[in-house]
Parts: sequence; C-alpha cells; structure tokens
Amino acid sequence: MASNSNRSNQMEVPQAKEAMDRFKTEVASELGVNLKEGYNGDLTSREAGSIGGEMVRRMIKKQENEMK
Repeated sequence: MASNSNRSNQMEVPQAKEAMDRFKTEVASELGVNLKEGYNGDLTSREAGSIGGEMVRRMIKKQENEMK
C-alpha cells in the first residue's frame, strides 16, 4: 500500500514535470501569487489552493474543448 501512495506523487512521463512547473508558474503569475524557485512553503493555503484549482479548471476546459 505504501508504494501506491508514493507512486501517486510521481509523473507518468518524467518530461511532464518541466511543463507542469511552467504551467504552475504561469497560473501563479496570472493570479498575482509570487512563486519562488524551489520551496514555497510560505504560501498560504488559499494561495496554493487557488493555483492548483485554476490549473485543474484549465486542464478540464482544455480536455472538454478537445472532446468537441
């Protein structure tokens, strides 16, 4: 079971990590959240959640548009 939880934090395609990091930085910038290179543990839960939530909204919208 422990190996399953560790696996969930890994990218299926290692090259996708760079793309996701760029995407996260772009979204954070548009939302006015200052991300630093590396550790960002000083973000509030609200800031971190707004970045993640917007990323998910955009990914869902992109997928929906591709299904049309």
